[in-house]
Amino acid sequence: MIKKQVPLLGIVAYSGTGKTTLLKQLIPYLRQRGIRTGLIKHTHHDVDVDTPGKDSFELRKAGANQTMVASSSRWALMTETPEQDHLDLDYLTTRFDHNKLDMILVEGFKHENIDKIMLHREGTERALEQLIDMHVVALASDCLSDTISSTISVLNINDIEEVGKFVITWLKNKQK
Repeated sequence: MIKKQVPLLGIVAYSGTGKTTLLKQLIPYLRQRGIRTGLIKHTHHDVDVDTPGKDSFELRKAGANQTMVASSSRWALMTETPEQDHLDLDYLTTRFDHNKLDMILVEGFKHENIDKIMLHREGTERALEQLIDMHVVALASDCLSDTISSTISVLNINDIEEVGKFVITWLKNKQK
């Protein structure tokens, strides 16, 4: 069976801009319209989805390189990567079942060569231009007077309908 390529769309911004807040609205919006989304969230913190004291946690800590926890409603695979100093987005996307997804949203990974929606809020004291690269396809902001390239769509960050419609159009163009 040939694995289909699933389009990746990054949601990038400085910390505290509202990436997760936007995604918590965008994912249900897309789901209601029949779009199946996967999500990769980048974090600079140590990640542990297991619970200390549980058998799976204890077995993983005993030295298993990979641990899968499975139930009838979900499963999770945890892979130890102590020798890895750099996350490989391409590799991470191969862990998904592409036959069950229409797209993968990527929170973070702002320097990857994937299409991105950049978020910006007026209260942020960071320069907007530092995040714009050739892969930014849209700017979602609360201060729409920003002057940016005419090739970048400008969206209202507080209007999930507008952002959602943009993502759907973007996805349709990627699927052509």
